[in-house]
Order: sequence, then C-alpha cells, then structure tokens
Amino acid sequence: MSTATPEKIHELLEDFESAMLVTSGESSSPFHARPMEVAHLDKDCRVWFFTSLKSPKVGEIRQDENVLLTFQKDHRKYLTLTGKADIVTDRTRIEALWKESYRSWFPDGVADPDLALVKVIPERAEFWDNSGSKGIRYLYEAAKARMQGTTPHIEEGEVHGVVALT
Repeated sequence: MSTATPEKIHELLEDFESAMLVTSGESSSPFHARPMEVAHLDKDCRVWFFTSLKSPKVGEIRQDENVLLTFQKDHRKYLTLTGKADIVTDRTRIEALWKESYRSWFPDGVADPDLALVKVIPERAEFWDNSGSKGIRYLYEAAKARMQGTTPHIEEGEVHGVVALT
C-alpha cells in the first residue's frame, strides 16, 4: 500500500524546472512531446506553462485535453503526471506569471496578443525518488538482490508511488 500523498507530489514537483508535455498529435503521429519550462506550480499540483496561441500544442489540447507531463532530475528523481490541460488567455493571470526570461520565446512580452498559458490539472501522479538516503538504501537493495539472484525491494510510498490527485 502506497503511503504517498498529494503533498509528497507537490514537494517533488518543486524540484523540477521543466517538463516534457505530451499531447495527442495528428493521425500521422499519435503523440507529440516538447520540453516546457514550468512557469508556476499551484498548491494543488496544477502546473502552468507559457505558450503561443499559434503553437500546434494549442490545437492538440483543444482537440484532446488529456495530457502527460514527464519530469526528470539528475537520474535520481522522476515524476509523471496525467491529467487535463486547458488553454488560459486571462491577461491578469498571464501578467502575474510573466518573467522577463520568457522574452526569448515571446519577444513582445505580455503585450503579445497570442500569449497564453497551458494549465495542467493533474489527476494521477507516479514517481520514483532515489534522492538522499533513499538512493543509498536503493543501491544497497539492488546490490543485495543481485547477489541473491532476486529483484530489489522498493519501498512503496517513499521510493516509488502512485497518487490520485482528483
């Protein structure tokens, strides 16, 4: 039984600066993935990204709101979120989340009429966290399993877990 909680997922999410956003693509390519910089993380694990309304991802999300986010950090932390995406054009929200570093992708800044946000509302999370002492414990379990000809024991809820977020 997993002891992982939505709070654990939020704590893990705080360590990631970017994600791969996977949408349903066109019929010739059933999936389309692209790296995205995380613009904001809500307490309820909603993840926000900036985009252009002219981007193919906007049409893909409007056609099928189901998305997958994948996160990786230093070969020690991995997280996936599945959920629903929404395109947000609220100018107040855009201005609140804007950072000057985004100007590289959006030269007109918040004045760009095509500037929008992708809001991902996660429904399910799955993680693998081998950071800190958990990583040392995992290495021990892996070495022990190899010597015994078995598989390593993974502590559910600490090293690996699945969490329903809705």
